[in-house]
Amino acid sequence: MSGPALVLVAHGTRSSRGVEMIAALAEAVGHELGVPEAGSGAPVVRTAFVDVLGPSPAEVLRDLNPGPAVVVPAFLASGYHVYQDVPREVAESRHAAVAVTPAMGPDPALARIMRMRLRAAGWRPGDAVVFAAAGSSDARARHDVRRATIMLSEQLAAPVHLAYIATGAPRVPEVVASLRKSGERRVFIASYLLAHGLFHQRLHECGADGVAEPIGVHPAVVRLLVDRYRSAARDLSRTAA
Repeated sequence: MSGPALVLVAHGTRSSRGVEMIAALAEAVGHELGVPEAGSGAPVVRTAFVDVLGPSPAEVLRDLNPGPAVVVPAFLASGYHVYQDVPREVAESRHAAVAVTPAMGPDPALARIMRMRLRAAGWRPGDAVVFAAAGSSDARARHDVRRATIMLSEQLAAPVHLAYIATGAPRVPEVVASLRKSGERRVFIASYLLAHGLFHQRLHECGADGVAEPIGVHPAVVRLLVDRYRSAARDLSRTAA
């Protein structure tokens, strides 16, 4: 018998690179858990999206019914999508054996990856850093982003300036310009985004000296998602027993 299916839920994007990255992440998670083969005991890994494209979580869960499933929200903060969309989709699926894990962020592992991405983009100690998040109207998501900013600051042992790309203030271009005005010679943007897409493209238009790549597929991200899954799968097994 295999473990519960893993449903990796992402936001969704029109960017082909973003879609490919989510597929690669799901594949990497599947390999970490063991590629499903007859008698292997490895769980099925499926992807779903809450916006822009499909399939939706409800569609995937209906397809997996009646087998147990663990929904893992691949979100960097817990806002509307995590607190409203995911539970609604689970309810609409009418699937009776579903566990939903916490979102993947904020987490110190993500801050360590962001530090690596910044260094790869050319950041050096002493350079100013703008923490660029998509933004949210949900206060809980903004709280998560502030926590993530603190985690990155601790990783860099330096101040990090929070800014938003789409929702919220201050916006990334304003913070970059303010840092320039204050005398910072080099300014780098740390992308608190999971994958490439329109938001990441906008960061390259903000006047920084460098823009770090999105968090993307990294062994630490894979381990984080697998840990979320295994913890929820154990809880689901105890409930079933």
